[in-house]
Amino acid sequence: MLCAGKKSYFAAAVCVITVTSMLTVSYLRLQRLSHQPKVIQEGRRCRGKIANSSITALKGNKTFIISPYFDDRESKVTRLIGIVHHEDVKQLYCWFCCQPNGKIYVSKAKIDVHSDRFGFPYGAADIVCLEPENCDPNHVSIHQSPHGNIDQLPRFEIKNRKAETFSVDFTVCISAMFGNYNNVLQFIQSMEMYKILGVQKVVIYKNNCSHLMEKVLKFYIEEGTVEIIPWPINSHLKVSSKWHFMQDGTHIGYYGQITALNDCIYRNMERSKFVVLNDADEIILPLKHPDWKTMMNSLQEQNPGTSVFLFENHIFPETVSTRMFNISSWNTVPGVNILQHVYREPDRKDVINPRKMIVDPRKVIQTSVHSVLRAYGNSANVPMDVALIYHCRKALQRDLPRESLIRDTTLWRYNSSLIMNVNKVLSQTILQAQK
Repeated sequence: MLCAGKKSYFAAAVCVITVTSMLTVSYLRLQRLSHQPKVIQEGRRCRGKIANSSITALKGNKTFIISPYFDDRESKVTRLIGIVHHEDVKQLYCWFCCQPNGKIYVSKAKIDVHSDRFGFPYGAADIVCLEPENCDPNHVSIHQSPHGNIDQLPRFEIKNRKAETFSVDFTVCISAMFGNYNNVLQFIQSMEMYKILGVQKVVIYKNNCSHLMEKVLKFYIEEGTVEIIPWPINSHLKVSSKWHFMQDGTHIGYYGQITALNDCIYRNMERSKFVVLNDADEIILPLKHPDWKTMMNSLQEQNPGTSVFLFENHIFPETVSTRMFNISSWNTVPGVNILQHVYREPDRKDVINPRKMIVDPRKVIQTSVHSVLRAYGNSANVPMDVALIYHCRKALQRDLPRESLIRDTTLWRYNSSLIMNVNKVLSQTILQAQK
């Protein structure tokens, strides 16, 4: 025996540690070997139907694939963003077809269900597969078994295969638009504020919205600002409009918001310098800088090695308004006029304000809604005197008298540009239709 003849406790401890280390190394080596791609077929053409849906159900309806992405930050892998049942999905395999040699490789997937599942049976998951060393596959198929016919499996295009130069500085990710969304005026105001602050692209995961909202989205799509990702998650799962599980038979929280946010980060990893994760009724307002670019330059300078910047949320109740900026032509448009809401709720004792983020997408591995779960680099809380989130919505502190609210007119610094830009959009969408 390896430990025979050792009589002192110290020697025994060293012996146990040595054996444990050897077993651990052996186990990890075996685990890695079990995930190595293996050739199962040769000399054939790559077939199988290309999956074009933004959510694709695999056989059995316990696994849903959003999109695969090439990720070589640690090793050469395909990372699929998906949704899985956290208990029932234990084994998945990636099938890679390599041209021109026609070899088909199968690689056992590591299934990493995100920790922020909030009690729901289904959650966001990374399905990660090692790629073949001598092949850069353009497509991947997913199956519950390492055996079968690849022609019968949907094929998914692997995005981010080629590194690109950034086409934009800031991309806003909004997930998810649902509930027949019709807050048209506030949406237009948010979009125009984003553009004033330096945003070039807004990605919206759209479940549904009103007919009027569709017209506005069409305008922004044609303008080149908005990209719509169809998000028919309720066709596959029972969705909740709440973020935590209520024992009501629903499968996933808040229309799969966390999955959409993770997909949006990877989707924009190679094309946007920064990705902004917030809702359509939230605007990160800089207090010391005129726009986001100068703000982020300053924040990065002050926080070297930081890849995630978190901004504090502050509620501006839509029930408390001012008579300023009561623009008559806007009164026929459904939604909130944010220029009339400049009173914010004070901080509550023992209640932490949630935060939203501006991130370097190349440094994020997994994100939740109010913080990242895994990332390279540090996270930094941005002080409130530098920037805050203007969040105009229903009051959280409903019983507060008006005199207890804090008047904050930071938004008015942008009023002339905002009014002009909103009028331009309305004249080409809503008001034009009303004539």
